[in-house]
Amino acid sequence: MPNTIDLVAPTGTAPGDGRRRRASGRSRSLVHLRVRGFRSVDDASFAPGRLCALVGDAQVGKSNLLAAVHVLLDENTMVLPSDASTLATAGPIAIEAMLETGQQLTFQATGRDVARAGEPPPVLYLPASERAANLVADEPENPLAGQALGLMREALADQGNGRPPSSGTLPAASLVDGIEECCVLGIRGLVLLVEEPELYLRPQAQRYLYRLLRTFAQGGNQVLYTTHSPNLLNVSRLEELAIVRMTEHGSRVIQPEALAAGEEFRLLTEFDAQRGELFLSRAALLVEGQTERLALPFAFAACGYDHDREGVSIVECGGKANIVLFARVCRAVGVPFVALHDRDRRDDPLNEAIGALAGERIVVLDPDFERVTGLRGGSHKPERAWRRFASMEREELPDPLHRAVEQVVELARSGGER
Repeated sequence: MPNTIDLVAPTGTAPGDGRRRRASGRSRSLVHLRVRGFRSVDDASFAPGRLCALVGDAQVGKSNLLAAVHVLLDENTMVLPSDASTLATAGPIAIEAMLETGQQLTFQATGRDVARAGEPPPVLYLPASERAANLVADEPENPLAGQALGLMREALADQGNGRPPSSGTLPAASLVDGIEECCVLGIRGLVLLVEEPELYLRPQAQRYLYRLLRTFAQGGNQVLYTTHSPNLLNVSRLEELAIVRMTEHGSRVIQPEALAAGEEFRLLTEFDAQRGELFLSRAALLVEGQTERLALPFAFAACGYDHDREGVSIVECGGKANIVLFARVCRAVGVPFVALHDRDRRDDPLNEAIGALAGERIVVLDPDFERVTGLRGGSHKPERAWRRFASMEREELPDPLHRAVEQVVELARSGGER
């Protein structure tokens, strides 16, 4: 997946064209954020980059963090009594940020008393609730934000031939076209907040939108967005992710460190959209190959579970050696996992490496999957496994597979406590 795309201005568009006037501002991205006492957040901090994806389960506070950034940056946005956190340890609402210029921004609200400090960069906030209507939470007063919004609304009018949208599909497509036009015109210095940009978009359009957002960010802007789509996550850039979890102390943010040199390309080649679901799962079951991936859903069913309903990703790692890589990724992003693999005594060093990462969350098939499940010899092993497990009852399920299923379901249901 390319990180950026080259965009060419539409034919016949002159740089001095009044309608398509080039907009440019000074980049003042947020480099550190702290939110206290706001909705589901008691006290949470994170350091967003130029492009930052807030990822996590439903109802963990992703949208609340995005809304808090909007409150801080839009001086016309007021907080309501209902925005105050109900957590016992929470104090007054306090939102603060450090800009890349070294400037500090602060917002504090105690009852009806509100205090702000600092000059915020222009912001455009696109919540999901407005995707099929006005697009934005509030009409921006800043000319730069207003121009970006105007481009999106022009795209909406063009796609609808001037008619009001009858569904969310046109506004979603106008987001793609509007961001593309912002890139073409060189808009710079904007903080763009988008809630679930993938809404109503087919997978191909989601991938293109991700590349547009990256191009827009690298062009001197900052983009923060929430998502449930693996198509809007770059697995080779873990530092772009902000994993949001709900704890007894409210919403918390985990930020993985950047990968070691040389691992970015390996991850890029090993991860596809299906494997990318790992970042959005409650727990992961790491297996060696396709045979296990085809058989394990039936093992869940035999135990009385549906792995999708439990939020469990069955990740086919493409061989035992890759289980080490995927386990490191799971640990980096805070996704609990169970590793299931053959013993293969000749691979003792590799077995030890997996064990060091997985600890007690490991199930070893001795000597291998084929003998444990009775799939000895013959060709078409994945197909034979699929047919064998499709009608398997609980009492027929080999004990190691039963243990693997129960362990990973327990992890998923515990909310990631480990």
